[in-house]
This record gives sequence, structure tokens and C-alpha cells, in this order.
Amino acid sequence: MLVPSRILVTGAGGFVGRTLLPTLRTAFPAATLIGAGREAFITGADESLRLDLLDPAGMSAAIAAAQPDAVLHLAAQADVAASFRIPAETWRLNLLGTLALAEAVLQEAPKAVFLHVSSSEVYGLSFQAGQPLDEAAAFQPTSPYAASKAAADLAIGEMALRGLRAIRLRPFTHVGPGQSPNFAVASFARQVARIEAGRQEPVLRTGALDRWRDILDVRDICAGYVQALRMADRLPPGLALNLCSGEPRRISGILDALLALAGIEAQIEREAARLRPTDVERVEGNPARACDVLGWAPTIPWEETLRSILGDWRNRVAAGE
Repeated sequence: MLVPSRILVTGAGGFVGRTLLPTLRTAFPAATLIGAGREAFITGADESLRLDLLDPAGMSAAIAAAQPDAVLHLAAQADVAASFRIPAETWRLNLLGTLALAEAVLQEAPKAVFLHVSSSEVYGLSFQAGQPLDEAAAFQPTSPYAASKAAADLAIGEMALRGLRAIRLRPFTHVGPGQSPNFAVASFARQVARIEAGRQEPVLRTGALDRWRDILDVRDICAGYVQALRMADRLPPGLALNLCSGEPRRISGILDALLALAGIEAQIEREAARLRPTDVERVEGNPARACDVLGWAPTIPWEETLRSILGDWRNRVAAGE
């Protein structure tokens, strides 16, 4: 199994990065963790590297200086709603920034493993087939975010043919403490915590609730990333892997569960601003390849996930968020 000595994580200061860094620390205790992002200092990293995907000019020099033997590329403009407002910036960061980073790795650290974090959103309208999708499903993205991630996914696959030691990971929706309220489950939990604390009237504002999503705990997703890194020497370059549960959950059921955990009732109001221009009713993935190749499967009970998210938001609301 691969035991990297210098691991560079882009987007290390973000929601997933803050969970991934300690997971990497546990898995590879002797490794130097390099947090890359726009921040001058990234908590949990041994070294911090300024890296702006919107400014690719200095990318090669940064990679040459860092000399990683593994790169986990998390950084992205990942807010689907925002991608409709800022499509050009979304494309520049998610596609052009990713290409600049991958080219720099190929040139300056050609032996490094490159784990590219794509997204289940790339499948888009293919979910309308009504069956669990595996990695061979067609890309039919329904947002600028999804389209930019699909293009980057394809580009990294092509670069693997030119020597990039790439693995493409396609995580499905993942949630956990620390997530932005721009995302549905975090938004629900924040509003529930605010109602519970008497800081919001008992009215909970939502988007579409009649949707089914394949949702995982962010800790399970990070465990999948670590296992893919461990196994990278045994995996063919360019391999794509779905990280999903295969068990979609109804969005309204998640909201009901959070209300039940808090022991409160609230009026539900759907807001047009929270709806996507294009959406699919049911998202369900097939995790068989990741389970077979990595020996990975989600392990964290769903109720534990919801309790951890609600507990986080109770603390954040108490602190004024």
C-alpha cells in the first residue's frame, strides 16, 4: 500500500478539508500535511501553501517548492445555487484552475498521486433513468457547477493517459458539522437550532422537499479518500469511483428527523429562491466498484450524523451565527 510522505490538500481550510486533515493524520502519522488555499495559515496542516486556482500563474512554482508525493484536490466553487449567479467564475475555478494544478503536478511532481474530487452532480439527468448509477453512466449535468466538474473530470481522465497518476472520485452528497447553511441539511439544522433557541419564529423555510438524495456523513467520504490514497499504487490511472451509500433518503424525512431530535414543531414554507432551475427527483448511486476495489463502505449511522450536525448548529447559534 502507498505510504506518502508529503500530502498536499487543496481547499484544506474548507468544510471537507477540516475533516480530511485529521483523518490523514491518523492514517499517515509520519507524513507532512500541506494545506493549500488562499489562507496564510491552515489549522491542522504542518505547512501552509498559498494557492489560488483563479490565479494559475504561480502554480508550477508552488508545486515545485512543495514537492508533494500525493495531491488531494478538494478546492472548488461547490455551491450549485451560486454557480447560476457566477457561472464564469465557477468554470474558471473548477475547470481552468484544476487543469493548471494538474499540469503543474505533471510537470513538477510527476510521481505524485493525484486524487481528483469530482461530484455525483456530473450525472445529472442520467438519474432520471430511475436506477442506481455506476461509473459508466453518461454525464448530463444540470448546472454550471455540475458542467464544470464534468469537464474537469473528463480532462483529468485524459491527462491520466499522458502520465498523470490520477484517480477520479465522485462523491455523492455529504454532510456534517461545519458545513455552510447554503446547503440543505445544514440550513435545516441551523433553522431548527435557531427556533429551539428562540431566535427564529417557528417557521422553517426550505426548497423542494419531495426529492430523494444519496447522502453520506463527511467522515465516511474522507475515509474513502484516504483508502483511495492507500490503494493508489494498485489502481489503474484515471480510474473513476463513486462514493455513495446506494440508499437514497427523502429530503422531507431528513427535516422531520431534525425536528424530532430537537423536540419542536414548525410551519414549513417553501421558497422559490431555494429551488434549482433544473433538478432531478431521485439521486441514487451504485457503490459496488468502490466497495470491491477499495474495501470501503459507509459505516456511520445516519442518526449519529444528524445529531452531530444539530449539535454543531446549537453551538454556532449560541455563538451568534
